[in-house]
Amino acid sequence: MTPIVPKEEQKMKVSELVEKAGLVVFAGETAVANEVTGGYVSDLLSDVMANAREGDIWITLQSHMNTIAVASLKDLAAVLLVNGIVPSAEVIARANDEGIVVLGTGEAAFSITGKIYPLI
Repeated sequence: MTPIVPKEEQKMKVSELVEKAGLVVFAGETAVANEVTGGYVSDLLSDVMANAREGDIWITLQSHMNTIAVASLKDLAAVLLVNGIVPSAEVIARANDEGIVVLGTGEAAFSITGKIYPLI
């Protein structure tokens, strides 16, 4: 049986993930010290509200105000927008106000999830 490493030993800061995965920071630069303890991939807000956990990085293509509201409600480490999606100025402003890190990548959700999973 393979021993399970406790989550506390696996934590990574958002800033480290940005560097290792080549991500862009759109908002929330003041919160990149957040610890990432897991991840969740979904484009349904209700699904994220029901299943994402505090400290997760949320991988999605949703880039509107409700995305920031859900990330704040769930106390997520960051939101990662895929497929080259760039959030609007209003979303960036709201994310900054709420202290929500919004990241971006040109990669598809499947590809970036495969890169991030072994890092965290």
